[in-house]
Amino acid sequence: MMPTYDTFKQQVQRNIVALISVFIAVSSLSYNTWRNEKSEHNRNLREGAFQVLANLSELREITFHLRWDTDTVEEGVLRSGWVKVLTIRDLSQVLEPPVPAAAESLRATWNNYSADLRSTSETVAKPATNTILGEIDTMRDVTLAMLGDLD
Repeated sequence: MMPTYDTFKQQVQRNIVALISVFIAVSSLSYNTWRNEKSEHNRNLREGAFQVLANLSELREITFHLRWDTDTVEEGVLRSGWVKVLTIRDLSQVLEPPVPAAAESLRATWNNYSADLRSTSETVAKPATNTILGEIDTMRDVTLAMLGDLD
């Protein structure tokens, strides 16, 4: 007896449920893998952003000490400010644009104005304070906007 050969159409009709099941399984696995990767990426961005925000708060505090506590501030506070600025810049490199650019702008501003915070001249210290605090606020706003844009 000769084997009967079904046409492709007949084979598909007979196995349609199995084919649909395989398609659903593969597409579900693909989506689940993509979603897990996206979630991990977002967790990493959130953690980095929270660290940046915490360091920004500490930098703001250092700025206040340098500006208004000049009689009791030690020289190490200015160096502590540098540590915070560089940490913020390093952390921002793993975050999404425009956060790294804002961090670089903060670093440049700190470089240009931080020494003026200790000035006894109001015409020197006040603009330096306003400029640095403005950059801290900009960095904070950019970081919060990036957090808000996450999926």
